[in-house]
Amino acid sequence: MKHHLPEWLQGWLGTIVPIGQALLIVLAAWLLQQLVRRLVRRLMDRRGLPPEMGVVLHRVSAALIGFGALLMVLERLGVSGTVLWTAFTSFAAVGAVAFFAAWSVLSNIFCTVLIFTTRPFRLYDYIEVVENGEKPGLKGRVVDINLIYTTLQEVPRDPEHAGSSLQVPNSLFFQRVVRRWRGSEVPVAWMAPPAAAVIEGGST
Repeated sequence: MKHHLPEWLQGWLGTIVPIGQALLIVLAAWLLQQLVRRLVRRLMDRRGLPPEMGVVLHRVSAALIGFGALLMVLERLGVSGTVLWTAFTSFAAVGAVAFFAAWSVLSNIFCTVLIFTTRPFRLYDYIEVVENGEKPGLKGRVVDINLIYTTLQEVPRDPEHAGSSLQVPNSLFFQRVVRRWRGSEVPVAWMAPPAAAVIEGGST
């Protein structure tokens, strides 16, 4: 069929066909990404997937689909498989180094996923991170949970003074015992005066 085409068009086939294939690959990648977005949105609406997890799935899927489409487009445009494989292995090596360098961050992100799935506590619960046995630790009201930190609003013993906030790494909750109070009422024990103050007041 090629021999029946005009000579000027035959010379352009070597350029037009790869470009057309590359455009089709980009279109297919875009459609696939839209499908993934709809699937994630459905999981959020019907299965109760947390919005934070939805954002992570969006970004991860976009990165994987975009990288795969880029490799296929480069191959259609004439880049050799050896070059692509070398680039891929170099990218994987850099990614592995970055993975180990950011291990603490990734650990917190993974623990965030566990917090949203296992529900050891929820927003506006009062929690205490017990250091060792009955030894008191960090405590406060959960006011925010993001991919790295959980923010605890400290409860002051004096209601007239506003409490500060603590940003606790999410991985810490899986290394310590967590005591939890449900509801909006401040635990009574938190409002009691310190034991030292009670002893001192009794002695005077």
